[in-house]
Amino acid sequence: MSTGRQPNRFPVVVVIHGGFWHQRYGLELGRPLAADLAAHGVSAFTVEYRRIDGGGGWPETGDDVLAAIDALDSDVITLGHSAGGHLAVWAAARHPRVLGAVAQAGVLDFLAHPQVTRRAGELLGGTPDEVPERYADASPAALLPIAKPLVLVHGEDDEDVPVEQSIGFAEAAGAELVVLPGVSHLDLITPGTSAWVTCRSAALRLARETAR
Repeated sequence: MSTGRQPNRFPVVVVIHGGFWHQRYGLELGRPLAADLAAHGVSAFTVEYRRIDGGGGWPETGDDVLAAIDALDSDVITLGHSAGGHLAVWAAARHPRVLGAVAQAGVLDFLAHPQVTRRAGELLGGTPDEVPERYADASPAALLPIAKPLVLVHGEDDEDVPVEQSIGFAEAAGAELVVLPGVSHLDLITPGTSAWVTCRSAALRLARETAR
């Protein structure tokens, strides 16, 4: 009789909160999403990471996400909103146990839009000219190809992250793109909205399709 622990049949869903990597936003943003995912039949955890002015920056912020995945000791699907979408896709590129990712209004190309580059500079500690190696390591667009299923969900009326972030990345990566008309930035993380149901369904589908 085997005494070893049996692997989960389905990957765990790891919820990564957004907030442009700033200290004023924490994992409380992800708790309702993890609870709703768990209510629909998967194990789900929201994870924390060091943020700007809280010991974070690069590579510390990314390292914390990888360490959280290590601690779960399971295959995972990452689900992240805004800056969390960045970390969800970045972790898919970096961690072998991330089997797929869902980005909700993800910050995916640090060089594509001035307002995104400015925010990324806060995380990375400089401009693309000053710290090019950090942009090459941290921006998902610089890590292509990523040979895992990626689903990009973005509201057409997003006021914080341009929808073109997801459109351009999907074209470059061959990722699945879902653009939702009339949907704003926070609709994607509001349980009960059709926008959140779209994100939840994508995560549950990836968990089912990648089960091994």
